[in-house]
Amino acid sequence: MEALEKLLTEADTLRARLSALRPLPAEALRKIEEAFAIEYTYESNRIEGNTLTLQETELVVNEGITIAGKSMREHLEAINHAEAIDYIREFAKNGIEISERTIKEIHALVLHGIDRENAGRYRSVPVMISGSRHTPPQPYLIEKQMEDFMIRFAEMEASGVHPVLISAYLHDELVRIHPFIDGNGRTSRLLMNLYLLRNGYTLVNLKGTNEAKITYYEALETSHIEKHPEMFQTLIAEAEIESLRRYLSILGDATIKTE
Repeated sequence: MEALEKLLTEADTLRARLSALRPLPAEALRKIEEAFAIEYTYESNRIEGNTLTLQETELVVNEGITIAGKSMREHLEAINHAEAIDYIREFAKNGIEISERTIKEIHALVLHGIDRENAGRYRSVPVMISGSRHTPPQPYLIEKQMEDFMIRFAEMEASGVHPVLISAYLHDELVRIHPFIDGNGRTSRLLMNLYLLRNGYTLVNLKGTNEAKITYYEALETSHIEKHPEMFQTLIAEAEIESLRRYLSILGDATIKTE
């Protein structure tokens, strides 16, 4: 836990440095956020098997271009995810309480035009996660577990748990419950980032490379099966630090060294 505490302290130091630069010039902020959103959309969809490249994702989202040889679903996943990022950014600014409705609204955006029947609705069938030893709860348990999830979230906030750890919990626990038939991963990552944005941090962009995915899934598996969330918490803290450092570097912070 000592190593994790050091990471959280570093994240707070970087966040404070970023806060000192705010408010940022509107045009600079818009361009940075747009670039971060495209990268995040690309990587988050890549984790789930979307084959659009980073450049193709940008063309689909910002130019409305159709990419030959790519499925309609892949196009919709890119467009939907970018719109979901806009949603969480706006939500983070307005101070509205995060609730089950919030989670359903994010999920509805993720599956918009892909699965109209299930978008924004909890699943009514049992599921298995390919390659995982974790079995999500039966459908009749979802409502209660989601209610408990929100209660625990409120307790963590009231107890002053570090925001990065709460964001990791939101992601970790929502994936464990797996309340939707599809789109749980993307929704969980968006929920995590919503909470980070609300607390002055920057988007965590978990990578979709094979190596990164293995580390990511192993961390979740360790939390869900062995009940040890520290590996996943560390992963999120490191990713937030990387994001903050990159943001500061782009803004010209001379104390940040880029590789």
